[in-house]
Amino acid sequence: MVHQMRLGDSSGPTTQESPPLIEGFTSLEHAKELALRCQKCGLCSARTNVVFSDGNPQAKLMIIGEGPGQQEDETAIPFVGRAGQLLSKILESANIDRQSETYICNVVKCRPPGNRVPTPDEAAACRPYLEAQIEFIKPKLILLAGATAVQHVLKVKDPISRIRGKWFDFKNGAKVMPVFHPSYLLRNDSREIGSPKWLMWQDIKEVRTALDALND
Repeated sequence: MVHQMRLGDSSGPTTQESPPLIEGFTSLEHAKELALRCQKCGLCSARTNVVFSDGNPQAKLMIIGEGPGQQEDETAIPFVGRAGQLLSKILESANIDRQSETYICNVVKCRPPGNRVPTPDEAAACRPYLEAQIEFIKPKLILLAGATAVQHVLKVKDPISRIRGKWFDFKNGAKVMPVFHPSYLLRNDSREIGSPKWLMWQDIKEVRTALDALND
């Protein structure tokens, strides 16, 4: 197990070690097959589809969000609603191809009623699938979109405004960066210097730089 820390900042948030990967998955596809028929929590009762992932399993960049919304539940694809469309534009603005250069998933694979935040029990029930995605894909870079992803992956409760745009060390040599969730950016439309959208632009440029360094 790998201890998590913020790079270059000894005053970073207190972290915990990640739990070990729960055994039982032989491959990413096996994990998906089990997720598609999972009934480990109450979210299964109202779902239309399990929303497992989108993008390229060979990608060096993984993006982890909170959970599916209505359009995601209907299409079985993460980040396709208004927030997802904004995410695609943000990636495109930094010349990051969503389909070939990213692998996108969520903390929970079924839609919470009314798009509420998933409960700790729901997130824990889905945790093995997320761990399997991280372990089998072994991304070099991970973006955590929003507080829920940060809390359940990095195990910290620091506000996004404090830790966004900073790299953390993670398992398998990956680096993790918390960023604003696109839904938050939809509610804060200003592009002035220092605004959430402006800050997100700084963060995504840093991600592009990190991807380029990996490709050198």
